Amino acid sequence: MKSIIVITGASSGIGREFAELLDKNVKADEIWAIARRLDRLENLKAILSTPVKPISLDLSDISNIQTYKNMLAEEDADVKMLVNCSGYGKFNHYENVSPEVNQNMIDLNVKAVVAMTDATLPHMKSGSKIINIASCAAFQPIPYINIYAATKAFVLSYTRALNSELHYKGISATAVCPYWTKTEFFDRAVVKDEKTVIINYGVMYDPKKVVAKAYKDAMKGKDVSVYGGVNNFQRILTKLLPHKLVMKIWNKRQKFDGTPDIR
Repeated sequence: MKSIIVITGASSGIGREFAELLDKNVKADEIWAIARRLDRLENLKAILSTPVKPISLDLSDISNIQTYKNMLAEEDADVKMLVNCSGYGKFNHYENVSPEVNQNMIDLNVKAVVAMTDATLPHMKSGSKIINIASCAAFQPIPYINIYAATKAFVLSYTRALNSELHYKGISATAVCPYWTKTEFFDRAVVKDEKTVIINYGVMYDPKKVVAKAYKDAMKGKDVSVYGGVNNFQRILTKLLPHKLVMKIWNKRQKFDGTPDIR
């Protein structure tokens, strides 16, 4: 039996940060790094001490997860940690984003998280950890980031309930809810040469600190991990204020008027 750590979205950003942190803190025979860009996954071999198995899969095509399931069975894998980092968002008015992109976002941000978890759980035992990347966007509806926020709300709710249901097995699930974080997320969220959509970010956090907090919370079995004072303050406000008011404040800060015309 081979003990492994599985990380999706491992080629960059928070996924790559998790690969580096877990390499130093969790003993395993192998790290399975999953993403679309094989060259970047190969680069992990040079910086991690744990052997890396690069796996190039587009998880927005759910049929590809069967390949992952087959690999788990062939290796008789013991999965110590599953970290679901794959996902993306688009910043724009709903009418300016194609239905194909919206469906693809749902496939990757929601369906792939559930499918990866379903495939992995039979290979986990007491002490294993699941970490799912949600977002501070999960705490309220957000105009002009409509689908992304909704998918992350699903991930948050799903993960918290899963943590409760798996407690009897000694397996925990933690939803990580980052605020704006310095990663390549924005390269895909904002189309190059198009008008700026989000103009007020407030604060931008270091992904290393977000991941370090997430790891500590996951090891404690917490169902939610939130890093940063601004992030926690906003989370509290979204619990206290009507979401209609929260959206109104958001629109005012970003100078949105509710139409598809972006400045």
